[in-house]
Amino acid sequence: MREEVKALVALGQFPIEQGAIPGVVERHEHALKSIAKPVSDDEARALVKVFGPDDCFGLAWSLLHLIETAPGWPIKIAIVDANPLWADELKDRCVRGGVW
Repeated sequence: MREEVKALVALGQFPIEQGAIPGVVERHEHALKSIAKPVSDDEARALVKVFGPDDCFGLAWSLLHLIETAPGWPIKIAIVDANPLWADELKDRCVRGGVW
């Protein structure tokens, strides 16, 4: 797993928008932007754990699109590990795309 991915995962889940501390959001944003596409399947499995309970000022959507670059996507076991809101979104996108 690349160091950039490890760094984002180490920051933990995206913070909740309401009451978020700007510096914390910026650290997550910087770490996310440092990850080059595509991600590996192992990286995608790790990255789904970064989703929080909302879209964190759009960062979750960027993460979702990054995860979908994994060559083995959809990875059903990874989707189960995501925050329920984002697990549903990831699964729905796969269903709509005809790959579920």
